Amino acid sequence: MPSVISQSPEYLSFRSSVPQKRVVVDDDANKYWTMYDAGPRNVRCPLICLPPVSGTADVYFRQILGLTAKGYRVIGLEFPVHWTVQEFCESFRKLLDHMHLDKVHVFGSSLGGYLCQKFAEYTFRSPRVASLILCNTFTDTEIFQQGMAASSFWMIPGFLLKRMVLSSFNKSLMEPQIADSIDFMVEKLDSLKQQELASRLTLNCLSSYVEPQKLRDVDVTIIDVYDECALSQEVRDDMYKCYPEGRRAHMKNGGNFPYLCASDEVNLHLEIHLRRFLDGRYSARDHAIKDPKPELATEAASTSQNGTGTSEEAEASEM
Repeated sequence: MPSVISQSPEYLSFRSSVPQKRVVVDDDANKYWTMYDAGPRNVRCPLICLPPVSGTADVYFRQILGLTAKGYRVIGLEFPVHWTVQEFCESFRKLLDHMHLDKVHVFGSSLGGYLCQKFAEYTFRSPRVASLILCNTFTDTEIFQQGMAASSFWMIPGFLLKRMVLSSFNKSLMEPQIADSIDFMVEKLDSLKQQELASRLTLNCLSSYVEPQKLRDVDVTIIDVYDECALSQEVRDDMYKCYPEGRRAHMKNGGNFPYLCASDEVNLHLEIHLRRFLDGRYSARDHAIKDPKPELATEAASTSQNGTGTSEEAEASEM
C-alpha cells in the first residue's frame, strides 16, 4: 500500500512539476547522479541536499518546493554506487564542475551529512563548499561498530541489508506525521537496488572520521532533533566538539526524518542559515528577490531553542 506522503497532492505536484535528471560524470556510464534541480538557474551557489542511507533524491521535496517558492535554487541529489569516500568526493567534484558550480551550500542528513563533511575536508585546499547544514548526522563511523563487516556488504543479499537499515527505525508509538515519514522512507528504501544499498552502508560504516581542523573556515549549522531518533546524545556531543563555533538549531520533535514531518521548521532553519550569504557572491537566492518580511525573524525566535554555541535565536533577532 502506498504511503500517505507519496500519495499526497504536495508530492504528486512536485513530481509533475520538477523533472528528474540523470548525469554521468564518471568513466562508467552506469554510474549516474540523479537530481531534482529547481529554482532560478542564474543562482551559481545553490543549496544541495544529500540523502541518508535509505533516501533518494526526492526525499527533500518539501525543502525544494518551500525554498524555491522564495527564490532559492535547491538541488536534491542521489549519488551513484561508490565504495570509498574518496571515490564519492571525486565524483561529486566532477558533478559540480559539470554543472559549472564553483561553490555550493550542502544540507545533509545522516550519511548525507557525513559525506558532505568529508567533501568539504577533501576540497579544503581549493574549497567547493560555502557552508554546511548538518541534520541528525555524525563525524565518526565508529559509532556503528561495523568497520570490520563493511567490506563484505557487497555480497550480502538486498533483503538482509534492508533489514539492517530498518532495525534503526523507531518502532514505538509515535505521532502520525512521524509514522508517515517512516512509511515514506521505507518505500524509498525498497526502491534501492542491492548494489546501491550495499555501497551506501559501506560508506556509512568503513572506519573513518571527519578532520574538523580542515573545516574551520566553513560556516556550519547543526540541526538536532531531541525526540526518539537513531543518534545518541554522545554522537550529538561529538558534533558540537567538532564545530564549537557552529550554530545549533534544536527541534523538539521530528524523528529521524524531520525534513519530512517537520518541514516548515527545517525550512526556517535553512533560510536563517542561508540569509547570511544573501548579499554576497555565494547567495543561494536570486538577487532580484526582496528580503522576506520581518515576521520571519519573530517566528524564528519563537521556534528555535539553541545550545551554548552561536545561536539562531541571536541570528534571528538581528534580522
